[in-house]
Amino acid sequence: MNLSRPLLAPSKLLYGIAMRCRRLLPRQISRTFGFSSPGEGPKIERIYVINLDRQPARLAEMEQELRHVLNWSGVELWNLTERSAAVDANHFMLEPLKDADIDPSYTLGEQLFVEPQPLALPTRLELNSPIQMSRPEIAVARSHINVWRQVAASNHEYALVLEDDVWFRSGFASHLDQAWGEIEAKGDRKSNFDILYLSYEEVKHGAPKTFLSSNVFRPLRGLWHLSGYVISREGAEKLLRLLPCRGPVDLWINHQFKVLDVHATRRSIISQRRDFSSTNSYSILPSLTKIGAITSEGASLFHVRPSERPVFAFGPGSSGLSSLAMALSMLGYRCCSDLQTLPSPEFEMLLTGRGDRVFDAYVNIGSLRGEVRALRERYPQAKFIVTTSKIEVTDEDDFKILDDLNGADIAVLHLESFNKWQIVCEHLRSAPPACAFPEFADLGQRQLLCGTIEADAVLNCETPKRDKSPWVVEPRQWWQGIRSVPIEGGSPITTAPVRASDCLKFLDTRLWLLRNDTFTGNLALFRPSNIEFRSGLGAALNIKKESLGVREYSAASLTSRDRYLFGRFEATIKASNVPGVVTGFFLHRDSPRQEIDIEIAGNRTDRLLVNVFYNPGDEGAKFDYGYRGAPSYIDLGFDAAESYHRFAIEWGPCEIRWYVDNRLVHRRADWEPTPIPHLPMALHVNAWPSRSKELAGRLTNRRLPTTTFIRSITLEANRHRRSLSL
Repeated sequence: MNLSRPLLAPSKLLYGIAMRCRRLLPRQISRTFGFSSPGEGPKIERIYVINLDRQPARLAEMEQELRHVLNWSGVELWNLTERSAAVDANHFMLEPLKDADIDPSYTLGEQLFVEPQPLALPTRLELNSPIQMSRPEIAVARSHINVWRQVAASNHEYALVLEDDVWFRSGFASHLDQAWGEIEAKGDRKSNFDILYLSYEEVKHGAPKTFLSSNVFRPLRGLWHLSGYVISREGAEKLLRLLPCRGPVDLWINHQFKVLDVHATRRSIISQRRDFSSTNSYSILPSLTKIGAITSEGASLFHVRPSERPVFAFGPGSSGLSSLAMALSMLGYRCCSDLQTLPSPEFEMLLTGRGDRVFDAYVNIGSLRGEVRALRERYPQAKFIVTTSKIEVTDEDDFKILDDLNGADIAVLHLESFNKWQIVCEHLRSAPPACAFPEFADLGQRQLLCGTIEADAVLNCETPKRDKSPWVVEPRQWWQGIRSVPIEGGSPITTAPVRASDCLKFLDTRLWLLRNDTFTGNLALFRPSNIEFRSGLGAALNIKKESLGVREYSAASLTSRDRYLFGRFEATIKASNVPGVVTGFFLHRDSPRQEIDIEIAGNRTDRLLVNVFYNPGDEGAKFDYGYRGAPSYIDLGFDAAESYHRFAIEWGPCEIRWYVDNRLVHRRADWEPTPIPHLPMALHVNAWPSRSKELAGRLTNRRLPTTTFIRSITLEANRHRRSLSL
């Protein structure tokens, strides 16, 4: 699992130049490669390079890399090399199922066996819940399995397996020769090992290992990557007998170390290139983010950026346009959809070809229907998609669009197609996500609201650092989001209107659950006993200094039993003013992760933090990315720790509003800077000590215990009706 942050364009260019300049150095010579002569020990006789058919440039780079290393007879390693065609995830027509080679379902527990997370405290349910491999992960596993079959069927005792995005580090040949000699000296059987890792990354806290010699160790577990390794014919036969591969191949193989003879060079002598964009998609990241095991901003963000841009999609009503727009968002496009007209600045920039547009995909935009020829001329590389349906009749306007698209790079997506991901991803040259194609009822074309927001309608706010994401628009002076008229009955999700008002004199188990878990950013463990219900005061959420094994503090959290889609949510709160403590009132969900926040930090109780996290997808889509979200600070003009105040979130399909004491303090429209969360969420209120000093300051132990008081919670919302099958 490679979580290295991708290089920016200037750095990528310099990196590529440095890679090419290395070839001006003298060529390396290794005695480990070639064919064994009588009386000599075994050598690496064959090299396999795993390469996608659509990546010939990478194979050309690998040829140059392998020509720069010679064996002892002066033969270039390229002459020992055979290309192995990689399995392409883009060619999967259906959701991959379990077979003799691959079991696409694995668990968080299996991941934590390889890389334990001492600070995380996943529940038993989280440890054992199935995680579905992404299609790129399945393709990578099948590619390696195919090579193992080639090695097992060959006459070569040892083979080097390389992925097509690697390079040989300085001293590669001499380090390999030293390690090979030490292995040979200790060998006492036909094959000296099953696998020898030459390229790897140890887990964060180091791989448990035993050194066999100065330059070789035997790992017990804890090595990531299979981008460069030597495999014996006997080792390949063993791996094939151990199939199916359960989970990503570099994860699964760690679980086989106990029955394999695995070696590794003292340090990695083959590295992955950072100027090549990764086509892999890591299915484990949402689960690691959920339990708080990922604290790295780069690792918890969505790094896929599509190369085929811009994209335009047209079609009749009820032909799957809204579903297509969501699918494009899931592929990493910033997609504007279902509008009668684009906001004027965006429309003008699009037609004039300016590069500082907000969006790179446009679906079902009425004002673009008459501009198809202009768009083709302005963007000759553009991709077009036309949606169709057996039910909807194509009108004269649709026929004109088809005529205007004659000769364009176009894909036709039928509403009834069973392989929508394949059609879309082959057209856009991108890998499909692990989840099903989204299915939403078409919204139609929304009408933009006229006018702008008056400056005094909300309080001034400060914008701290936000996530870099396809679903967070970078600040632009001219951009005010998309303010549109809601469409009646626009959501197909079944809900029922509900009102509730709770003064929290006691725990109403029909409404609330007490949490007993934590996350990495939380220094405490939530405990039910830390919430007291007091008549006249409501709920007291206590934070204490106490050793609980996994944490040195305890805290409190209250969560609604039901999930809600749109509505008004209000709590009367007196916040803690202890630095390091956060008081939260928010809506949240996972798969996909969406969130609307109100937070008060103990070191600045005169300030409100509002935030939105957005991930695209339908119910169950494993899109749980986000580190900072899109926060804003609001100056309250009073101290929220001195007395009770009413804090409210008003969440609608086209706008979110935040209120304090019934006064509007902040509002956000669609794409200002995120889309509006569109799926049901649970309501939470909590108090907890933060690991982040940036968020709430340094925790002051001498001021503990501390208490946040919640006098009442009221809501008027749409309760999500769960089907009986759930």
